[in-house]
Amino acid sequence: MQPIDVLKRTIGVNFSEEGTVTVKVWSPQAETVQLEVKVKDQVETISLTKERYGYWSATSNKITNGSRYKIKIDDKQSFPDPASLSQPNGVHGDSEAINLAAFQWRETAWNNIPLEDYIIYELHTGTFTPEGTFAAIENRLDYLKELGITAVELMPVAQFPGNRNWGYDGVFPFAVQNSYGGAKDLQRLVDACHQKGLAVVLDVVYNHLGPEGNYLGEFGSYFTSKYNTPWGNAVNFDDAWCDGVRHYFIENALMWLRDFRIDALRLDAVHAIKDFSPVHILKEIKLHVDELMRVTARKHYLIVELDLNDTKFIQPVNQCGYGMNAQWIDEFHHALRVTTGNEKTGYYSDFSGIEHLAKAYKDAYVYDGQWSPHRHKFFGVKADEAEGKQFIVFSQNHDQVGNRMLGERTSELVSFEMQKAMAAAVVLSPYIPLLFMGEEWREPHPFQYFISHTDEALCAAVRKGRKEEFAAFHLEGEAPDPVAVETFDNSKLQWHLIEEDKHKQMLSYYKMLLSLRKSHPVLKNLNRKNLSVNPLVESNALILLRWQESHYVLCLMNFSNEERQIKLMKASEWNIALDSASRQWGGSGESTIEENSVVLRPESTLILTNK
Repeated sequence: MQPIDVLKRTIGVNFSEEGTVTVKVWSPQAETVQLEVKVKDQVETISLTKERYGYWSATSNKITNGSRYKIKIDDKQSFPDPASLSQPNGVHGDSEAINLAAFQWRETAWNNIPLEDYIIYELHTGTFTPEGTFAAIENRLDYLKELGITAVELMPVAQFPGNRNWGYDGVFPFAVQNSYGGAKDLQRLVDACHQKGLAVVLDVVYNHLGPEGNYLGEFGSYFTSKYNTPWGNAVNFDDAWCDGVRHYFIENALMWLRDFRIDALRLDAVHAIKDFSPVHILKEIKLHVDELMRVTARKHYLIVELDLNDTKFIQPVNQCGYGMNAQWIDEFHHALRVTTGNEKTGYYSDFSGIEHLAKAYKDAYVYDGQWSPHRHKFFGVKADEAEGKQFIVFSQNHDQVGNRMLGERTSELVSFEMQKAMAAAVVLSPYIPLLFMGEEWREPHPFQYFISHTDEALCAAVRKGRKEEFAAFHLEGEAPDPVAVETFDNSKLQWHLIEEDKHKQMLSYYKMLLSLRKSHPVLKNLNRKNLSVNPLVESNALILLRWQESHYVLCLMNFSNEERQIKLMKASEWNIALDSASRQWGGSGESTIEENSVVLRPESTLILTNK
């Protein structure tokens, strides 16, 4: 492995404590590399000196905080810096030199919370508030705290083209989106979260870059044709000249954790990362993050989106794993969706409903070695040794909502009562729960796919691709135009709804549910072993029993649209902790508890405790 200083960023333009500015660019096949910096309306050229392994460097006093610059390769066209920290005029404009170390942190004692205490709230900066900025999120932190959230997850903020994008089309991994407020405002937001006792998770994308403004290939072999991916050539993690690319992304992960004090990174779709190196790039990132934690005494987590059902990603490094702390498991979501009436099409065709939901509670992976009809192969491995805190579950997220043709949220797909039952199914699991912004008040606005590329040909290609993707759904209408401002505006949350009727009741229900999760000794302990689950297939109901020492929690879930009688010896001796059918939460009336049975209301969840 190439040595990396975990305590400071070494690539790009950086300010030292001594007041000097260093420049380091990776361009292994270049003959000359020059930095063109604008000084008082004039462009001054700084020639870089070639070093080992394809790097070029210089030290200069011509660069100050706020200087605009570009990099010229072989006396040809000039491009923005691949390691730029700021793109104030977008992806095609000049890079801006900024000093991340100049930020004055107010919360200096913060040191993350235990992973098992994470209750995650995923949000998109541009649509979470009317303003669509980091500063505007700050104004909502008290709301999130009162809701019961402990960790705020930001969808990707790396610079993307235009002002409207999910963030997965980012092309400057080190630069914070200018329209959101840039690097300083992100640091301010993280600082504010820590002052409120909230952890911050940042979504990062290491499996591809977007198409517009992607100039990395002009500098070196950042991509390889060795592998095909849904986005074209793969990021080069194991082909010729891969060391500079690996260094680039390791430095990126360290920057977010060290300079922005992000608590956890969520690495997008790591199954799409192609790497057959002796040390996988994820493992190498983990080793450097471990070293960062050792020298700073700050705790950080690495969370992956993964659909391989392969425990080597979350196994410790000393057990030949990659050492990721946790992973998203879509299979819990899929089983829950089918249980609640979702059509069994596409990847949902692999799921039986209530039986597979029960298996997800018990085994985490639904497919852990058996035949997958949708994939036409045996799929997955057992996850028996993994802890509950290593899995993140949800009833909706940006993908599961936004990748629908019309971007409908759960609020538009299931009844009021069923959404409460789905929320309980997630929160009562022995895993880390994740909420998607607005679900807690039953936001009716969709979350649709939107872009604002400046390349008209690219916009046309994206429109065409979306139409072709959903051609089979033409009877449901046309896919929204991803380029239209209206598509973006229609995806924004409507905050005024939290004071209105059913929305207010749903919000109160979520608060109570999360409060119970955080306070009860059984529910806040993510012990997968102390659990039994019984699916009642004919009734489309489920009995989940969890315990911790002498404390027991019995969760009775009815996903059918009819009342269900559940036999339960000495039922009357249990205490009701929460009944989703209660009129307090907008339901039709409480469940009935008899001496040896319980009658559950349709589409409801009853939580009972022994103490």
